[in-house]
Amino acid sequence: MEAMMTPGEAGNPKLLSGGNPQIPKGDGDGPVQAYIDAMPGWKQAIGRAIDRIVERELPDVKKAVKWNTPFYGPDGTHWYLSVHCFTNFVRVTFFNGSRLSPPPEKTSKYPDVRYYDVPEDGLDEDQFADWVRQASHLPGEKL
Repeated sequence: MEAMMTPGEAGNPKLLSGGNPQIPKGDGDGPVQAYIDAMPGWKQAIGRAIDRIVERELPDVKKAVKWNTPFYGPDGTHWYLSVHCFTNFVRVTFFNGSRLSPPPEKTSKYPDVRYYDVPEDGLDEDQFADWVRQASHLPGEKL
């Protein structure tokens, strides 16, 4: 019988506060999939849905993991949105979210940033897809 491994053992990513996976930074789909694979419990299904919808709506999207967070954007240097795990939700940050219609409700100390906090009971896929389409027509944030 195999022993159960905890995050951080044998190459499994360590989970930081809120269950956010600690993933090495990197460009491309691979690091983003490693992040999604390491998302704990119900958050992984949310991460997979977010990734699937972004890829469907933006077939040429570029991906990266920076600061233990997946980023999605047009060219690998500018970003439309990012994803981050918290204890009770998965947060999608829209960098130009104030320009979306309707904008996501949660505001930031940065005037253009808006947050969409996805709880365990799920993602509003239609609204999220609409925001992703809208975001693709706005300038990405250079980070």
